[in-house]
Amino acid sequence: MSEVAAVVDNWAGRDVLVVGDAMLDEWRFADTDRLCREAPAPVLTLRHRRASAGGAANTAVNVAALGGRATLVAPVGADTAGGEIRACLDRAGVRDHTLLRPGHPTPVKRRLLAADQILVREDEGGPAGPLPDDAVRLLLDALAGAADEVTGPGAALVICDYGLGALPGPVRAWLLAHRHSFDTVALDAHDLDAWRGLAPTVVTPSLGEAHAALRPGSGPPPGGPPGPPGGSPDRVALAESYLPELRRRTGAEIVALTLDVDGAVVSDGVGSPYRSHADAVPASHAVGAGDAYLAAITLALTTGVPAPVAGGIAQLAASRTLDGPGTCVCDRDRLVATPGPARTPRPTVVDADALAAAVDRRRAAGARIVFTNGCFDVLHRGHVRFLEQAAELGDVLVVAVNSDDSVRRLKGRDRPVNPVEDRVAVLAALSCVDYVVTFAADSPADLLRAIRPEVYVKGGDYPPDLVPESPLVRGLGGEIRILGYVPDRSTSAIIERIRSRTRVPSLDPGAQP
Repeated sequence: MSEVAAVVDNWAGRDVLVVGDAMLDEWRFADTDRLCREAPAPVLTLRHRRASAGGAANTAVNVAALGGRATLVAPVGADTAGGEIRACLDRAGVRDHTLLRPGHPTPVKRRLLAADQILVREDEGGPAGPLPDDAVRLLLDALAGAADEVTGPGAALVICDYGLGALPGPVRAWLLAHRHSFDTVALDAHDLDAWRGLAPTVVTPSLGEAHAALRPGSGPPPGGPPGPPGGSPDRVALAESYLPELRRRTGAEIVALTLDVDGAVVSDGVGSPYRSHADAVPASHAVGAGDAYLAAITLALTTGVPAPVAGGIAQLAASRTLDGPGTCVCDRDRLVATPGPARTPRPTVVDADALAAAVDRRRAAGARIVFTNGCFDVLHRGHVRFLEQAAELGDVLVVAVNSDDSVRRLKGRDRPVNPVEDRVAVLAALSCVDYVVTFAADSPADLLRAIRPEVYVKGGDYPPDLVPESPLVRGLGGEIRILGYVPDRSTSAIIERIRSRTRVPSLDPGAQP
């Protein structure tokens, strides 16, 4: 992993221009506990919604999360989905050269899940008609302006052509004519023939795309459907047989043919192909893993490492994103983390500055930040259930804990029972908690301004508008969620029970306990 870290440090700050089809991935997470009476269908209660960049936009987000300087040129609709893509780019630190395309909706892939299982996917805004001439001119202007910004050594170009209309003939011609301006060019295209003459550094087709290009009209590729990793040797052998022809057909120096659960095979025409392996995960965990692969292999190649090394790092980047449902984004810290049988300690207890930096990294990787605060003096079942429910509302749970002096001001001179060091240590041991931070004020307002959570969670049975921090959180673009307490569970009740059991009984009514 030290060698991987050296490559990652080498590509830090490399300029990468991403051009192509951008889309929005919308995830709706729901709970269900019964069937409806009208049909044998589950009744769903929406838990939370997540919007993520997809396609070329997610490739750019991955480049930025991995430490590159990403710039995106892509048309998006003048609609809510287009605005959400641009918000994702802004959070990730991607330089945004998207072009609004009125009258054409942004492509959206909308997934509804229960218990992390995708129940239905709805696609909206598929392949659009040809861009009008004025839109093509604006897109070319945006492309030329973005290319002027991508001037650093080892500058790279990534083309994401998924047939949705972002790359009409004049744009393809411009990219072919300016190919020499980029040291590294990566091509990910459904139709490889549309890019003849590009001579990319690397091309990353799937097995299906390669088969369609080399054996048109012959149906799906033979070798059987994807199975467990390592379980489809026929697919791997077929992919390896396609590599020489793909290199000749595309003019690419390197072919990285991706095989979903079977990993990938990479060849630069020298020696045997390099085979990488993937992990077995549910399909809902692997959405966008190809974008992480494409971003990482491009960045690795800008450093001059051999094709097998670049392919191995790219597979590692894709694999490190598969820990849950959602659109895959790999950041630098996750990529270089040392694996092993022992759990890698998380930087759970942090100060305010370290928390802000950590949240920025996680948000750039597409995470939804959930924040809550409290005294958490004598931790009990109600606290644990509350924190578990809060964690389900996003991807990263931050718990802010009142200092001892702050607790005394809020609860009285006999509190806290446990000092802040003990309270923080117990919270940090909970698997649902990602970061714990201490604050000395009576309100967490300064922390809220620093990390700008997407969700602020409080416990109780009162309306969100009665939460003192509501105006601040909403002004920062977040939402307020109120979670009910577990009945008959409270720190005060526990303390009173302890006191009642330690009182000394006496036959003398005047005796002091």
